[in-house]
Amino acid sequence: MKFSQMPYARPDIAEVKKSLAALTEQLKAAPDYAAAKAVFLQKEQEQKHLSTQVNLAHIRHTIDTRDEFYDGEMKFWNTALPELQEYQQQWTMAMLQSPFRTDFAAEYGDLMFVNAEIALKAFSPAIIPEMQQENDLTQEYEKLLASAQIPFEGKVYTLSQLTPYKNDPDDARRLAAWKAEGQWYKDNQGKLDEIYDKLVHLRDAMGKKMGYEGYTTLGYYNMGRNCYDRQDVEKFRAAVVKYLVPVADKIYRRQAERLGKSYPMSFADNALEFRSGNPRPQGTPDDILAAGKKFYSELSAETGEFFNTMLDMELLDVLSTEGKEAGGYCTSLADYGVPFIFANFNGTQHDVEVVTHEAGHAFAAWTNRDRVPAQYIWPSMEGCEVHSMSMEFMAWPWEEDFFGSDARKFRYSHLAGALTFIPYGTMVDHFQHEVYDHPDMTPAERHGVWKRLLGVYMPWMKLDGDIPFYSEGEGWQRQHHIYSSPFYYIDYCLAQTVSLQFWALLQADQKAAWEKYMAYTRQGGSRVFTELLANAGLESPFEESCLRGVCEKASAWLDGYDLNGIV
Repeated sequence: MKFSQMPYARPDIAEVKKSLAALTEQLKAAPDYAAAKAVFLQKEQEQKHLSTQVNLAHIRHTIDTRDEFYDGEMKFWNTALPELQEYQQQWTMAMLQSPFRTDFAAEYGDLMFVNAEIALKAFSPAIIPEMQQENDLTQEYEKLLASAQIPFEGKVYTLSQLTPYKNDPDDARRLAAWKAEGQWYKDNQGKLDEIYDKLVHLRDAMGKKMGYEGYTTLGYYNMGRNCYDRQDVEKFRAAVVKYLVPVADKIYRRQAERLGKSYPMSFADNALEFRSGNPRPQGTPDDILAAGKKFYSELSAETGEFFNTMLDMELLDVLSTEGKEAGGYCTSLADYGVPFIFANFNGTQHDVEVVTHEAGHAFAAWTNRDRVPAQYIWPSMEGCEVHSMSMEFMAWPWEEDFFGSDARKFRYSHLAGALTFIPYGTMVDHFQHEVYDHPDMTPAERHGVWKRLLGVYMPWMKLDGDIPFYSEGEGWQRQHHIYSSPFYYIDYCLAQTVSLQFWALLQADQKAAWEKYMAYTRQGGSRVFTELLANAGLESPFEESCLRGVCEKASAWLDGYDLNGIV
């Protein structure tokens, strides 16, 4: 069935609650494991159907946030989902207390119980009102960004549509685009500050209601962190400052030389990697998808079948259109056993990275679509990001199909960008820890923290006040995850570190790298992150030697890369 034909119907939440409560009682009363398992499998099917309806509403809302029907449906789900968690919690407790727990663990593994114990620590009926308000506020933030209408050169653009001009080789035009975008954020900063201030205080209140010091502990439980803690993340951040920031600094100093600019450079100049322009994909969006089809067809039989299914079933919505939510994501439609990719093509190299990054998520979900329980389809978030970021590197032998004559330029840009991203992503995480450790900071104080951290993690950024918003320490407000998915962003950094291991393997043996990728991916979410890595013969990013090693190899490759003929 094609995506456009998939029916959506709002379920009767009272009936859903009734069914969940009944299944919980049936589980408690089960006379033997066979009966308990039958109830468990029935609950799996009902939850898959419910998640399909939620995701259909969410996808269609993000495709056009102006659609009144799906806007109303998301408001409904913002209220309904937190209420359902109370019934889900009762089921979880019954599973944990089941006399057949050892039987379930023998058949499905103990991780489902480890995750269940974490889930109990992340929810109480007492915080339902705050969860509902949190959902409404994050939806308000996303709608605000989707509504952006930015005047530039006599036309009006959305945030995504303006992006190519922010990378324009012409210095004056590029700077003007950055100023136009920054001005839109400045014009809406009062609302951005208000939304985030409410979110911080709501989350702090939730954490305290749950008996924690504030939100941070609750935030880690919400992320399902089951094999590392705050101290591990702090050690990783220290290693980033020690090993990666100097490498990234060297990359930007070379960039300044190529551009004929003084160092440090402005945000606008840092956005231009080559005087002749950043790498650009060749052709139309259809050409990019055709190149993606060729890449996945030639990579392996499994990836070929997967990507053809995505195209045939209309499971990619990638054009940037009016009213469309910014950014990109991958989600699942469990009733149909398929993933869905949402993106905003804008004519930049990011378009190709979407076809590889988000499709990396999608392929992993496709590969594990029949897993029971369904929670084992996906690992925890940092584990998921390994699939996507590593798939980007798997596409290197096919970059000529995507970029034509810009392929050489792209490979340099892609690896350099992977290295320079990690300090930024780590800074996002550090900022959020500061915010939730000090929830009563004023908006101005939060901006001050971001500006201070820029000096630690991104010393190549010139903060001269020339570009509104960005150079005043306020650029964090464009980062969706800070508003809608607190503490998520470090997952990208951990995964990028692992993906650099795959990049290094690819330089030596493409076939062996793919086999190791599949050894990692085929595990789905059946193990914790560090075990997934170990089982695939990969080093944990929490080991200092890991970050040091990938920095050395990637930095040496960039040092020796032939940029002759590229200006």
